[in-house]
Amino acid sequence: MKATTYKTFVLLENIQFWLLGIGASLITIHLSVISRNSSIEVLFINIAFLAFICFSIKEKHYSFNLESGAISSSLGFLLIILVFLNNTVQINFGGLFPFYPLISGLGIALLASGFKGLKQYQTELLALFFLSAHRLLSIVASDISLLTAKFTTSLLWYTGFKVARSGVNIILPTGSIKIYAACAGMSVILNLLSLALLFILIFNLNWKQKIIVPTVAAIFGFVVNGVRVALMAILVAQGDKQAFEYWHLGDGSLIFAMISAILFGSFCWVLLSMNQQKNQNAMES
Repeated sequence: MKATTYKTFVLLENIQFWLLGIGASLITIHLSVISRNSSIEVLFINIAFLAFICFSIKEKHYSFNLESGAISSSLGFLLIILVFLNNTVQINFGGLFPFYPLISGLGIALLASGFKGLKQYQTELLALFFLSAHRLLSIVASDISLLTAKFTTSLLWYTGFKVARSGVNIILPTGSIKIYAACAGMSVILNLLSLALLFILIFNLNWKQKIIVPTVAAIFGFVVNGVRVALMAILVAQGDKQAFEYWHLGDGSLIFAMISAILFGSFCWVLLSMNQQKNQNAMES
């Protein structure tokens, strides 16, 4: 009896070791690819999501049922091999690219616990789904250049500038700019929406707050980027090309991304403070 128990313990330890090794390898490869092909903001979002998933698994791993059948293990192994082949041998599997984080997580979950055990990882798989959705939306997202142009034109007009708009062109008396899709703010909005979804996964919110949080994130992203575009229009009108390049492609663009993240973080802090105060009042009453 003792020998059987010991063998079972050693087997489980070996399974956990191999799963940990596979997971660490997939995370390393994924972050390496992201760091080469994406912006620093996207890299940060991926790190944040993966850190949450790792912490969540660490907190719950003692309760996991690590039993998987032959079919589920084989499917999980094939999914992991697919991801490895794409990232190491550069074999292109077409439209699956945005879903590799989710495919990786699903493969490991099937290897670990089979089809019946997938419910154990629903939070982590949901986080990977959101992460994959971010990559997919960044590819297929709609062009909001016209909307950004309208907002920026209104912003400049209300702040006292003589401004006109023709399509996505913002025209000032001494210069004009054209807003392309890459500068329209969709990437900022998607980044903040990803952080909003991560916030919802981490903290216990009611259904109204779960709607408000991503809505506020999208508004902050759009408005802050609109202010950035307005600043660039003013710089072009003043003939300051060096400053324009700084705020357009240089570190200035990251500063506005940080501003939007700080504003959203402040909103989340206020929301959590309000919830904490409500809970304290409920306990005292």
